[in-house]
Amino acid sequence: MAPGRSQPRAVLFDAYGTLLDVYSVAQLADELFPGHGQAVSVLWRDKQIEYTRLVTTSNHGAHYQPFGVLTRAALVFALKKIVGGTLAHDDFLLEHEPAIEMLLAQYQHLDAFPENLAVLKQLKAQGIPMGILSNGDAAMLQAAVHSAGFDGLLDYVISVDPIRKYKTHPDAYALGEQATGLAAQDIVFVSSNAWDALGATWYGYQTLWVNRYHLPFEELGTQPSRTGADLRDVLDFFKA
Repeated sequence: MAPGRSQPRAVLFDAYGTLLDVYSVAQLADELFPGHGQAVSVLWRDKQIEYTRLVTTSNHGAHYQPFGVLTRAALVFALKKIVGGTLAHDDFLLEHEPAIEMLLAQYQHLDAFPENLAVLKQLKAQGIPMGILSNGDAAMLQAAVHSAGFDGLLDYVISVDPIRKYKTHPDAYALGEQATGLAAQDIVFVSSNAWDALGATWYGYQTLWVNRYHLPFEELGTQPSRTGADLRDVLDFFKA
């Protein structure tokens, strides 16, 4: 744990990118659009996050849409840009709707990173309360948790959808305190997304940034409590 911090009493995980590999859709995308799978998966994710920020910060959230809707919109944008050609919007959707639906269905069954199940089981065995705090809407998260084999391991599956504000809005991070009944400083928030780890750190959580891809952290003057290479590093917060 970070110097000056007490041992945390619970842990909350981001879902997409942290427990679930959002780029695992690249294989199917490449089967559907040969040579473009990786590019589609990367732009899809980038646009998805951009849309969450747009609808949270514009007009006081008046343009909010659930994460599933934004995920579809981001996919359509990515496909239009990378494989779209000159088709009008309606013609594009007519031609590519089967592929869009297949990719969205795959998003409900994203691969979990290989060490995750064992880490969650160990935390469960230690009696550590744990859960997900995610931008995903409830139906998406329920499907993802089941597909990943996490049923029965998580005490909380928290979606921002009821408050209609996405991370990194502080009201989104406040949901973790409300669900657990603990102060943020007594909770570890774990994310592979640097922007999310930063937002949670600013909010007051103890944080673990899981830097799977050896990237630099955000250059805004704040560092997470810890940086790790995979999810196993969260166990260091809970050593006896």
